[in-house]
Amino acid sequence: MVTRSTSCFSCLERSGCLMTDAKSNIVLIGMPACGKSTIGVQLAKWLSMGFIDTDLLVQARAGQSMQAYQDEHGMDAYRVLESETARLVVCENCVIATGGSVVYYAKAMEHLKSIARIIFLDVPFPEIVSRIGDTSERGVVMRPGMTLADLFAERRPLYLDYADQVIECSGKTQDDVLCEIRSLL
Repeated sequence: MVTRSTSCFSCLERSGCLMTDAKSNIVLIGMPACGKSTIGVQLAKWLSMGFIDTDLLVQARAGQSMQAYQDEHGMDAYRVLESETARLVVCENCVIATGGSVVYYAKAMEHLKSIARIIFLDVPFPEIVSRIGDTSERGVVMRPGMTLADLFAERRPLYLDYADQVIECSGKTQDDVLCEIRSLL
């Protein structure tokens, strides 16, 4: 679990909140339970930006939880819905937390990359395991028979390929991660 400290709020006081890149959005990618939503909300507050969670958009479009939708319609239908939802995101000055499986959709990632800087929150596998718990309750998109280790091995190279920056999150507090992201802007 990412812990919070107050030691690094001064990093924002020392620097302005304007992004120096023409892309005004930040997209967070990574495995389920890596902290995309948690870090994303706080980052948006720190930077006075909007916040969008694509998992919540998917659920709103589906009218049910991600897991219920996958159970009822299947993984392929869920993937189509997730990809379409990510491609529909149009915003400025927002932090966007994505679903962990968004990296499977090249068109969705191309769209997100065109409007944002992509940051991969890289959490080691043992930490992901301890954070996730039961994958069936979390709505993790996995093929039948696939293990969490298989999923991690399959997705991590995709996260690295799409990332503009990688934040190594192991052993860091939430504020450490936030300050590191801020230093990249």
